[in-house]
Amino acid sequence: MAMIITRTPVRISFFGGGTDYPAYYLRHGGATLATAVDKYVYVTVQHLTEYFDHKIQVHYSRVESVRTLDEIQIPNVREALRLLNITEGVEIHLVADLPARTGLGTSSATTVGLLKALHGHRGELISHFEVARKAIRVEQEMIGERVGSQDQNICAHGGFRHLQFALDGEIRVECLPFSQARLSDLSQRLMMMYTGVQRNAHEILLDQLHSTHDGQLDRQLGIMKDQVSRAIDILSGTGPIRQFGELLHEAWELKRTLSKNVSSPWLDQIYTRARGAGAIGGKLLGAGGGGFLLLFVEPGRREDLCRALPELREVRFGFEPQGSRVIYYSA
Repeated sequence: MAMIITRTPVRISFFGGGTDYPAYYLRHGGATLATAVDKYVYVTVQHLTEYFDHKIQVHYSRVESVRTLDEIQIPNVREALRLLNITEGVEIHLVADLPARTGLGTSSATTVGLLKALHGHRGELISHFEVARKAIRVEQEMIGERVGSQDQNICAHGGFRHLQFALDGEIRVECLPFSQARLSDLSQRLMMMYTGVQRNAHEILLDQLHSTHDGQLDRQLGIMKDQVSRAIDILSGTGPIRQFGELLHEAWELKRTLSKNVSSPWLDQIYTRARGAGAIGGKLLGAGGGGFLLLFVEPGRREDLCRALPELREVRFGFEPQGSRVIYYSA
């Protein structure tokens, strides 16, 4: 029985998040700085024989056995199948290293990995650019999710990337030539802490995207776009890498002004304690509201920070140079 498995990394977005929404970049252009990390979504697609009563089966935190596409409750699976006109004969398994709805782009990683697997199931190759483009179509147009255009590209391409979003909708994905020593210095100073709070980015972004459409956030988002260039200059230079942490703190203060839903009194208090224990800067990953808190802290202060935040759990990670790929195929 034919089977294909894809592995797709999730991502950390450092700067420029919010400028990757069409509501902003189609008017002003956008930019983000992000990296894939070594935590993954695995998608298995295999042939489902005609001997079952159902036509499609999807396994994730629940099992869906359905006869039509419209019965599928998980939207990115339903619409990815619809996009490729696959209406029967597949069994799909979705497994992730980390919880969804935590700011790591897990949903987009799932969409990218599924589209790659479905094309592979049909014996078709698909490029990183094309699978990202299709994932954006599924999420933004077919589902109508409040998502930007960076997650799909980072998850598809992998690596440390400078993404640029043009006024005409074109997306440029640039690989940055940072030295391994510089990236190692950065990696040693990053800590990813799980708040234990899973949130719905679609709901958190409601106010922010209304304000983006109305142009009320143009000033803040313009500054956030400029921070991308400043961060690239820091990582490509030889100055103190501490400046990257200081820029993260600037971005934290600015992001909190985008919407009342970005943070909360509890999260603000967590961040204040982190700063008191040695964190130079940090950010809530993704839309905010919970999920993972990324902190920049000098290596000698890591234990101090863990003691100051006993209610949070650290997740060790590394940068992932590769994007979505097929790791198993059996005809």
